Amino acid sequence: MTGTLNGTTSHAWRRRSRSRVRNAATEIDKIDARLLDLVQRNNRLSSEELGAKVALSASGVQRRLKRLRKEGVIESDVSIISPRAIGRNVTMLVLIFFERDRADIIDRFKRGIRTMTEVMSGFYVTGQADFILLVTANNMEEYEHFTRRLINENPDIKRLETVVVLDRVKAGFILPMGSLACW
Repeated sequence: MTGTLNGTTSHAWRRRSRSRVRNAATEIDKIDARLLDLVQRNNRLSSEELGAKVALSASGVQRRLKRLRKEGVIESDVSIISPRAIGRNVTMLVLIFFERDRADIIDRFKRGIRTMTEVMSGFYVTGQADFILLVTANNMEEYEHFTRRLINENPDIKRLETVVVLDRVKAGFILPMGSLACW
C-alpha cells in the first residue's frame, strides 16, 4: 500500500486528481467539463437533454449548473445576436494608446468603457497599445461621434487606431474543454 493523504491512498488520490481541475475553490470534474462544453454551445438545452448527454438526472444537472454559476465558472448565459440584423453594420477594432501609464488612468478608462454600449468587448493588453476595443456602429458617422466622445471623456488618450472589420469570420465565446474532459 502506498502512503495516505487525507485518508485515501496516494495512488487513488493521484488518479482522481487527473480527472479534476481546480479553479481556486472550484473543482471541475469530467461531468462538469462536459456540461460546460454543452451549455456554452447551446444554453437552451433542457436539464433533461443535458442529463441524457452526460448520464446524470435532470436534478443532478441543475445542482451542478447552479454550483458552477454560484462559483463564477459560468459568468453569464447569453444569446449571440447578429450585429447586421439590428442595424449595427460596421464593426471596428480600436487600439487605444495612452500618454501616460498610470493606474488611476487605466482604472478610470476600464470603468468608462464598461458603460459604453458601442463597446462589445474591451481588453487591457500588452504591447504598444494599452487597450483594444471591439466596437459596433450603425455607420461611420455614428462611429465618428463615438470616437469624439471617447477622446473628450479621456484626455489621457494619445491616439486611436481603427481597424475596420470587413467580414466576421467567427464569433463566439466557446472555450475549448478537451483538456478537462475526455469523452
